[in-house]
Order: sequence, then C-alpha cells, then structure tokens
Amino acid sequence: MTDYLFAPPKVNTVAVVGETALFPVHRIFCVGRNYAAHAAEMGNEVDREAPFYFTKTPSAVLASGQVLPYPPGTSDFHYEMELAIAIGAEAFRVPVADAMAAVYGYGCALDMTRRDLQKKGKDRRRPWDLGKDVEGSAVMAPLTRASDFAVDGRRIHLSVNGETRQDATLDDMVWSVPEIVADLSKFYHLRPGDIILTGTPAGVGPVVAGDRLDGGITGLSPLSLTIGPTQ
Repeated sequence: MTDYLFAPPKVNTVAVVGETALFPVHRIFCVGRNYAAHAAEMGNEVDREAPFYFTKTPSAVLASGQVLPYPPGTSDFHYEMELAIAIGAEAFRVPVADAMAAVYGYGCALDMTRRDLQKKGKDRRRPWDLGKDVEGSAVMAPLTRASDFAVDGRRIHLSVNGETRQDATLDDMVWSVPEIVADLSKFYHLRPGDIILTGTPAGVGPVVAGDRLDGGITGLSPLSLTIGPTQ
C-alpha cells in the first residue's frame, strides 16, 4: 500500500442528471474569445485561424448553488456564462468528424475572472493564471448526457440580481463543439474527466459581495451562485 506524506487532494466532481455516480474532474480547459461580440467588447478580435486556450486547476470546481467568497487580490471580479463540454472517452489527434464520440455530456458553467489581474497580465505579456485560475471560479451545474442534448441554437443567458446581463445563442460560438474537441486533441491526450469551457457571450461585468447570479442554457440544468464577503 502506498504511503503519502499527507493526504492526497480530494477528487473534484460534478453531478450528473439522473445519476448517483459523479463525474470526476481531471483537467479544465477554457476557450478564449469564442464569441465575436464578447471579443469586441473586450477590445479584441477573434483569431479565426484556430481556437486558443487557457486552463484552470480542478480545485477551481464549485457546485452550483454555493456561496463563493469574493476573492483576494482583485477589485474587478467578473462573471462569464459558458457551455461546458464533459469528455467521456480518450481522444488524441481526432478529426472533426469523429470528435463527438469523445463527448460524454454538457453543462452550464461560470468562468469567474479577476479581470483586473487578467488585464495586468495581458498588458505585461504575462500568463493569465492569477486572473483566471481562481479558487471556486469554475462553477458547474449538473451535467446532461450528450444523448439528451443537442448543441444548436439554444439560448445561453445570465442574470445578476434578476437583471439580464448576458443573452445569446450557442450558434454565436465561433468554434463549434467538434471543432474545439478536435483541435484540442492535437495538443493533449484528452481523457475521461476533462472539462472544456467554450467561451462566453457579450455582456460580462463585475459583481460584488451579496450579488446573486442565475444562468442557464435551454435544455440543461440551470446554475446559481451567490457572491460572499472576502475571507
């Protein structure tokens, strides 16, 4: 039996609709600038040559319905409502035509971002880690199996304290689900447990302690999040 110097990290998981078993999270990949209107509101252009990515650690996973303390080191904490892809089979260098075989399911997700630290990293040509890889910043609603959901013109939306802030459709994504999975598989051996966040529509903005966020994608379990005070 293997001995450890201290207890290994817990396995971070996401619930699955209709299942008692949980989806164990291996890695979290995030697609940048996958909605043209959001790229524009941030003063950027979409790179239509290929998607680009950043990552979050699995410890960023937080179940929907929880309270997330306002994180340290920022005064500009933003929401980004996204479609999450859950990978359920190994995929490496797969063509677009075969990419969907690797998809286990989909879910609503939030990519919470320390926007001021992300901008500071961009301005200094440094990594985005402090802005994006924030504890509790990958908020996940229960997953729905791929066989029970079609990625088409579904509405994706988010409200803060009852006021709609983001409202678009999944058809607005620059890169489709199979294109994203196939492209990412050129660089990684994708495996069951990987999560891919597919980008956010226009309308992102800051939140403060006490705010309540509610997001949804038609056909998927909705999510909610309350921002708590700084610890």
